[in-house]
Amino acid sequence: MPIAALFVILWSTGFIGAKLGLPYAEPFTFLMVRFLIVTALLMILALATRAPWPESFRQVFHLGATGILIHATFLSGVFSSIYKGVPAGVTALIVGLQPLLTAALAGPFLGERVTARQWAGFILGLVGVAFVVQNKLSLRADDLGGLMWSLVALLGMTAGTLYQKKHCSMMDLRTGAVIQYAAAAIILVLLAPVFETMTIEWSGEFVFALLWLSIVLSVGAITLLYVLIRRGKASAVASLFYLVPPCTALIAYFMFGETLELIAILGMALAVLGVAMVTWKN
Repeated sequence: MPIAALFVILWSTGFIGAKLGLPYAEPFTFLMVRFLIVTALLMILALATRAPWPESFRQVFHLGATGILIHATFLSGVFSSIYKGVPAGVTALIVGLQPLLTAALAGPFLGERVTARQWAGFILGLVGVAFVVQNKLSLRADDLGGLMWSLVALLGMTAGTLYQKKHCSMMDLRTGAVIQYAAAAIILVLLAPVFETMTIEWSGEFVFALLWLSIVLSVGAITLLYVLIRRGKASAVASLFYLVPPCTALIAYFMFGETLELIAILGMALAVLGVAMVTWKN
């Protein structure tokens, strides 16, 4: 599955980009600028390629709702959690519950059947993620606020994945993305001035992180995610997120010299096996 592998690699760099950029801007402000840039880029692409626009307000509403869940809610949760000092490993483990939560809800919401083998794969994948991040599972008493933001991210991504599959699977990836990012941008434009100073230090690291997250993540990785959701079951696609913490750990090992213990390597193997059990077709 080359598309799935590319998605995991690109998505994993998002945590690295957040780590590089957040010292120079508050999370809502960072995301607001990112979403405005992405909306403008995708608008140019949609107009240049004469992509079809939704024909009804209902379609626009569904696209906007998905954008608010997947982009504004999920990313605000992740960025705010990291910004408030919650260890990345803790955030990754909480967000790592998303495949299990998605699988539990895919039946009642989408009519998808999850087999016993797939449930075993979900649990095995979560154990693998825990092994990968176990050396970063340290918490302080003042981390509660950050943990709440991690839960916001978990619920936003779970709801967004299910909503995208149910209502937006056949959207045009160009115009649909414009509407989704525009909706997310509006939310952050409203929130950032109220809760933040909106101060940005335009350092080289911040500009690089902003451009990387805007172009590679918000355009490239999200497009791949929507293609995967369109082609497969929501529960199977969600299982790919188990591979993100191991992949992020590998990138951090090479980029920042972070340690990679034997138990983390074992966890990576378990996560891969868990995803294989979920996505393997009989």
